[in-house]
Amino acid sequence: AADTMQVAAVLVALALALAVPSSSAERKCILTGTWVNDFGSNMTINAVNDKGEFSGTYNTSVADNPNDIRGSPLQGFQHSREQPTFGFTVKWNFSESTSVFVGQCFVDKHGQETLKTVWLMRLRVNNIHDNWQATRIGTNTFTRVKG
Repeated sequence: AADTMQVAAVLVALALALAVPSSSAERKCILTGTWVNDFGSNMTINAVNDKGEFSGTYNTSVADNPNDIRGSPLQGFQHSREQPTFGFTVKWNFSESTSVFVGQCFVDKHGQETLKTVWLMRLRVNNIHDNWQATRIGTNTFTRVKG
């Protein structure tokens, strides 16, 4: 009976091991492409190289001075797992501010990709006494732009 239990356990383990690669291969999340967030901002991420490095452009839809908005460069890194963590920095072209985003790319059972991010934005202030008001924090959810 013990041998039968061991054989059954091995067969179950083997079945699970064989099932995981096919489902995870379908769930590979690739950052390359265009994404839009919950505020209507969008970003385009160029090809990710074999070191996990990427660049792109961020076009925000929200700013203190909306008339000055123009695309800004981003530079980042990602891990190469099926649903990778990543991070990138945006050097805003229309203000003396810099933002950093960290997040993870998730893929649901229907193949829908979602980027869940947290960001910090550092605004330039005139002196150290205004440092207390210089950093903002927030979250964004991005979905892939189909096209």
